[in-house]
Amino acid sequence: MTVKKQFASFEEMIEGSEVPLLVDFYAPWCGPCQIMAPILEQVSAKIGDTAQIVKINTDTYPSLASQYSIRALPTFVLFKNGQPVDRIEGVLTADQLYSRMQQWI
Repeated sequence: MTVKKQFASFEEMIEGSEVPLLVDFYAPWCGPCQIMAPILEQVSAKIGDTAQIVKINTDTYPSLASQYSIRALPTFVLFKNGQPVDRIEGVLTADQLYSRMQQWI
């Protein structure tokens, strides 16, 4: 399920989350990122309320991309308790991504 919320800062969002956050660093022109969009919807449906998926457009927020050393797209960073706990680059299947998230949710 996709939910849009406003936060004063990225840090406020990740630190205030009660569940793990999978942050998808993407760009609209990125082909592999477009491939991942429906896969993220599948994973979102599978995880339910146990975690959230957040999309960050690296063209709109280049400082965040730099802060988290995003060098390839898509890059997924999983945050738990405000801290990055896992990082994945590239295209995965829904099962691969869900499996990777399992240890944190």
